Amino acid sequence: MRHHRSGRKLGRDASHRKALYANLTSALIEHGRIRTTAAKAKEVRPVAEQMITLGRRGGVPARRQALAYLRSQDVVHKLFSDVGPRFVDRPGGYSRIVRIGPRQGDSAEMVYLELVDYVPPEVTAPPPRARREAEPETEPEPAETEPEPSEP
Repeated sequence: MRHHRSGRKLGRDASHRKALYANLTSALIEHGRIRTTAAKAKEVRPVAEQMITLGRRGGVPARRQALAYLRSQDVVHKLFSDVGPRFVDRPGGYSRIVRIGPRQGDSAEMVYLELVDYVPPEVTAPPPRARREAEPETEPEPAETEPEPSEP
């Protein structure tokens, strides 16, 4: 029995699980919001918040710790230059989970894991297509045909 064992296995071995957490955390930092299952979001959330705490702390040791976990210099740069400073006055609770309903194929509970200051991009509708005005239908003029010369 697994009495009081914390964490979910998510059907993966330890290294695959660690890579999954790192990839989801990187995607969250890069995009601000990710769509995933509820179980994955609940497991990734503490990892992501710890990375944001490292970003708030700043400094070389924190940057090296984040780079060791996230393995992407671009994401670490965004974490320390953009995301961390945005939350410098916030003492934790940098992300939220928003339920969006079941997934079509297997009915798994899907959620958005997003940063609390995430603002969705404005979706601009394409301009409506110009409707053609109803032109009065005219019969095409018959092409002028030369009468066939009769044979003598």
